[in-house]
Amino acid sequence: MRQRALLLVLAGNMLIDALEVSVLLVALPTMGGDLGQAPRHAQWVMSGFAFGFAAMLPLGARLTARWGHRSVYLLALATFIAASVVGGAADSAELLVLTRVVKGMCAALTAPTGLSIIGTTFREGAEQRRAIATYSLFGAAGFTVGLLSSGALTGVSWRWDLIVPAPAALLLLVVGHRLIPADRGVPRPEVPRSRGTAPPLLRNGAFIRCALCAAMLNGTYLGLLLLLTYRLHQTHGWGPWGMAVAFLPACLPLVLTLPFSGRLIARFGTDRLVATGMTTAVLGHAAYALCGAPEPYATGVLPTLLLVEAGFVLSFAALNTKAVSDVPPAERRRAVPLYQTAVQLGAVVLLPSVGALLPTAQDTHAYRNAALLITAAGGVGLLSALAGTSRRSRRG
Repeated sequence: MRQRALLLVLAGNMLIDALEVSVLLVALPTMGGDLGQAPRHAQWVMSGFAFGFAAMLPLGARLTARWGHRSVYLLALATFIAASVVGGAADSAELLVLTRVVKGMCAALTAPTGLSIIGTTFREGAEQRRAIATYSLFGAAGFTVGLLSSGALTGVSWRWDLIVPAPAALLLLVVGHRLIPADRGVPRPEVPRSRGTAPPLLRNGAFIRCALCAAMLNGTYLGLLLLLTYRLHQTHGWGPWGMAVAFLPACLPLVLTLPFSGRLIARFGTDRLVATGMTTAVLGHAAYALCGAPEPYATGVLPTLLLVEAGFVLSFAALNTKAVSDVPPAERRRAVPLYQTAVQLGAVVLLPSVGALLPTAQDTHAYRNAALLITAAGGVGLLSALAGTSRRSRRG
């Protein structure tokens, strides 16, 4: 019973971490209007979170090695709560973005640390696999929950989008303080490497290709939703709730299919799934760039959302699996945070780039340029996936 409660605490916090990625997406036009921000500036509340996550993630292992998983986890969660309250009360865009960077840094500590706590608390085998599956499922659901809560709360005030996670996180902090066990064992020492040589991971072509694919998949996905948010709002006056519901086909299928991803990988293999998924996503972006229009929704936006999400369903878990399997066992502990950092860097690069192209008023040409940029970035990820498949075929 105590272990189940602990798992709920860790998984619940993972949901909140994932929720933060989308919780302000459909609120951006309203928030930007209140704070006097153009799209190129308002997007920083999203990319700021991704930046904080990417910046802190590589340091997480050192911090937990020094201070312990329990201390780092609880301190990061407490800081997250404080940043949520400050962000909700912020009267300047700069302070708001700063709190989002801080929250991203906190999430970079709690998300992988929660997974580490599961690894040391639950028995290896079926018990640990079930715990990790639950943890991952809550994380995948977080984006959808954030989208819907943003759609509902922004009608009252976009500030509630920032404040509401704080009470839930406070409850998790109180319960987690009682349930999270103290650290056991001694962290493994770092393996020294010769000076003047690049780290093995940076010389691992297969791993680099996986990281690039994942970065482009995540960056183009968020970039597309940012583009659609402003186009639907500016061109047709869609409100936050309407956009949140309209975006469900772009996130809900992954939540529903994630429990079956292992069977999909076993049947088709990671290389085939990654290549097919990246191709499908690029087709979705290209379709919108070349002929997409916000209305009617059923023929202008929905096909693109379904294609892009199909790409996620096919390649998300396969990329995660492939990134680790292509790395020697001794390097896997370092590979995971580096791979996750690359995923966030995709958003850090593409969100500001797309935001810079978005107009402050209706401009079909500008929207198309942003869509073409997203398509080109997706093409980079696709070429990387196909290069990996081609190399495997030649070796076979």
